[in-house]
Amino acid sequence: MKEPLANANELVVAVAGNPNAGKSTLINALADARLHVGNWPGVTVEKKTADFRYRDRWIKLVDLPGTYSLSPHSQEEIIARDYLVRERPDVIIDVVDATNLERNLYFTLQLLELDIPVVVALNMMDEAEDKGLVIDTGAMAVMLGAGVVPTVASRGEGLDRLIETVVAAAEPFHGEERRKIQYGSDVEDAVRRLPADLEADHAGLFEAYPRRWLALKIIEGDGEVLRDVGIREDDTGRLQATRHLRENHGEDLESVMADLRYGLAAGLVREVLKKPEKRKREMTERIDAVVLNRYLGLPVFFLAMWLVFKLTFDLTAPFTDWIDQSASGSIRRQASALLVWLSAPDWTVSLAADGVIAGVGMVLTFVPAIFAMMFFITFLEGSGYMARAAFVMDRAMHAIGLHGRSFIPMLLGFGCNVPAIYATRTLENPGDKALTALLVPLMSCGARLPVYVVFTGAFFAGYAGTVLWSIYVLGIVMAVVMGLVFKRTLFRGESPLFIMELPPYRMPTAQSLAVHTWEKGKHFLVKAGTYILAVSVFVWFLLNLPWGVAQKADSYLGKAGRAVAPVFAPLGFGTWEASASLISGVIAKEIVVGTMAEVYAENSEKKGKEAIPPLADDLKELGASFLAACREAGRNVVLTFGVASLTTGEEGEQPGLRAAVERAFTPLSAYAFMIFVLLYMPCVVVIVAMRQEFGTWKWAVLAVLYQTVLAWGTAFLVYQGGALLGLA
Repeated sequence: MKEPLANANELVVAVAGNPNAGKSTLINALADARLHVGNWPGVTVEKKTADFRYRDRWIKLVDLPGTYSLSPHSQEEIIARDYLVRERPDVIIDVVDATNLERNLYFTLQLLELDIPVVVALNMMDEAEDKGLVIDTGAMAVMLGAGVVPTVASRGEGLDRLIETVVAAAEPFHGEERRKIQYGSDVEDAVRRLPADLEADHAGLFEAYPRRWLALKIIEGDGEVLRDVGIREDDTGRLQATRHLRENHGEDLESVMADLRYGLAAGLVREVLKKPEKRKREMTERIDAVVLNRYLGLPVFFLAMWLVFKLTFDLTAPFTDWIDQSASGSIRRQASALLVWLSAPDWTVSLAADGVIAGVGMVLTFVPAIFAMMFFITFLEGSGYMARAAFVMDRAMHAIGLHGRSFIPMLLGFGCNVPAIYATRTLENPGDKALTALLVPLMSCGARLPVYVVFTGAFFAGYAGTVLWSIYVLGIVMAVVMGLVFKRTLFRGESPLFIMELPPYRMPTAQSLAVHTWEKGKHFLVKAGTYILAVSVFVWFLLNLPWGVAQKADSYLGKAGRAVAPVFAPLGFGTWEASASLISGVIAKEIVVGTMAEVYAENSEKKGKEAIPPLADDLKELGASFLAACREAGRNVVLTFGVASLTTGEEGEQPGLRAAVERAFTPLSAYAFMIFVLLYMPCVVVIVAMRQEFGTWKWAVLAVLYQTVLAWGTAFLVYQGGALLGLA
């Protein structure tokens, strides 16, 4: 039953289509990126909607998960099918990849069975024209009985006409009946006879569901639909209509219907598509000959990752340093002065400067690096390379019993481990799903990047990108090793074959890059303004209780850190400060640097009483240092692959957290610390996500235990091995 509309003049338009057909790009272009993100009822799959006004109508777009079929075999297919059947939108926009017509039209034919007006957005027409393809959209519209509009969503072409066609399709139809796709006399006869066969035992059934669609699903023997409508599969064999079909076509009517749809799609393509006589080798094929090469694929993947980390560090380090120096210097100084001027109590001055500004401010220091990393990953996704990365890793991982389908959630883990855990639901094998969830936290999420930026900038500035790359590669290697261990012990058995579409290479649009980078990175800002703020305040209290404590080492947090410190001594960072930071990092990995900033912060109750430079001087200093950071970033664009990075230690002692870290660690202990942060137990939100996804604490507890042991053991080997080699 359709949800009641807040506005009776509103059109509800479902946007459906195959993966990689440009559905998200089209929605962003239509709604000017005004997306509302939530979850589909009862599941954690993301639901996106957008509202916009067109002339005198409000249009609500509902973005359905990308799917190849309405015969449900995955969570996404179930969501798409249920929404279309139960909510009955006014119109369906079917986004079709013009360069891959036949496969896309198979899905189009299923949408037409729903008896909902369908408008085909024939997308990526620019790519089709580049390949010399000519499509007769008028003939296609006649044959389908649906509107067909050529579009290039990435450039906004054809969208006005598309919306006009959608609005027209929603109007009551007063002419002759819309053309229906015919599947042959046998099938059409069965479709007509089924309602009468079922009416006696299932009165009103065909009034509650789309009549033609339901009849076809009963003919196919779709188990999900039969359960929903209360028909046993055995009953369909006794129906006269389906019995006649089985006599003529065999028992497997689902395959018969699939063959009929593919046959119709192929025939339609022959009628409307004209291909160039001589086919030239496409750019995608030329690139794939290298990136999918048996011997070159993995090196190319690791080179691409190295380039991402190199660019991320070299281009954002100037701004990271600028924010760090500003937060620990001018901003903290002026905030303290303002509170002192307002006669605020000393503890309030310290809470604001040493708790909120030092904690949250230090986390925000890494916003440039986070967004740069998300930008480059978004670029690789949009270009089509990330799909190749999964394919390449499938070949490498099959040797140890894993497959590339599991690597897709692991790739998502580079952004955030939580959606990556939820993405494991696309895996059909329960064992592979649990195994992948256990390995996802080994993928270094964006929350751990601030820790790496601090330590690589302090100790490895000349080759920070390479060191950063080595940490991420270590996470992948450890995932492969632990996958092998678990596959040989807890998850024995063969993995299913991995079949994945490889989209053509294309240049992502600026709007697409901006929208998807923001979607990936905004969670970092939200966390900084919510529970990281709360935790920073909590950490400040732990550092200042009991009241009047003279040394932070004697505070509650200091005592907890000292109690745990001996455990980390063999790893090279057995100080209470490092230990306390790791304890707080269990809540969220970003909080590690936030806690360090508070632990190493000088007491602002004393600093607040010192001479403070005038506000104008501090603002002038902020502006000058920002311009210097811009110049450094510009120079790094040119010298990205040069020997020296931004921070080479030649500028003297750095203020802020970096200086404190340089005093407390050595290069070897810093590297061991980064390894421990990479591998140790998942944060609380990931643990909860694992509990929600699997309905048990078993896998979450196992992840906590094995990752903690793995982190300690690996950091121990690195530090002690380095010490034996004289690197300590």
